[in-house]
Amino acid sequence: MNGMDKAKLLDLMAEKGLTQAELADKAGVSRTAVWGLLKKGRTPTPVTLGKIARVLGVRPSELMDM
Repeated sequence: MNGMDKAKLLDLMAEKGLTQAELADKAGVSRTAVWGLLKKGRTPTPVTLGKIARVLGVRPSELMDM
């Protein structure tokens, strides 16, 4: 699996007016997980990816750097 498309994630968060903490809370994932995706370039688990995509209103594949 390729990594998260950080620019796309940040754009979607801005569109929704979400901070990292708010995204984490709404998605039901840890703030550390969101931070790791954005700052460390970590690849999310399929479950985490699905939760974040659902909050942002996109398909999980749209968040991946392909």
